[in-house]
Amino acid sequence: MKLTVLGASGGVGRQLVTHALADGHQVTAALRSPEKLTEHHERLTVVRTDPLDPASVKAVVDGADAVLSGMGQAGRHDPLHPASTSARAVVEAMTATGVRRLLVVSAGPLNRTGAGQPFLSHRVFGPLLWAALKEVYTDLTRMEAVLRDSGLDWTAVRPPRLLDRPGEGRYRHAVEAGPAGSVIARADVARAMLDFVTDPRTYGHAVGVSR
Repeated sequence: MKLTVLGASGGVGRQLVTHALADGHQVTAALRSPEKLTEHHERLTVVRTDPLDPASVKAVVDGADAVLSGMGQAGRHDPLHPASTSARAVVEAMTATGVRRLLVVSAGPLNRTGAGQPFLSHRVFGPLLWAALKEVYTDLTRMEAVLRDSGLDWTAVRPPRLLDRPGEGRYRHAVEAGPAGSVIARADVARAMLDFVTDPRTYGHAVGVSR
């Protein structure tokens, strides 16, 4: 497939690029600072892109089979609100170009119902995380609302705490529920996103993933 990866220099974004190339896909890596991505491959095109600007995004999604975004806040406070702002930009760009498949990284604590989650995760750790990271989760909530109103074939992947370590190549997942576990490697989040690209059961849903 032809895949466009937004936020390709981030933790999950880099893994998306690496795994997609390993799977044999043609990848366009879109990022503000191309020099941050040092990977080279004959099927990789790196493009300077403003992920918050619809016109800039349109140029890199046109002709793609799917768009995968690792966009999110770099810290607890980000006045740009990159998750929701980039979601609006990419939805506008994809609607204009006729590209329909979109996958984004969200977060496990957005599962406010607690479906599929252990009691402690839902009743204890979830509220604590919301108190500490309210701005981050609010931005992600707005992002998911943009997707739900988009009319696209979207999937929001909701991991728990992310780890920088080699992936296991496997994961648990649940549609509109979970994640069941408390951690997952960024590499396995990328693996899940790529697996979900062609899985219609995930279209129009948030999907919890965990180790």
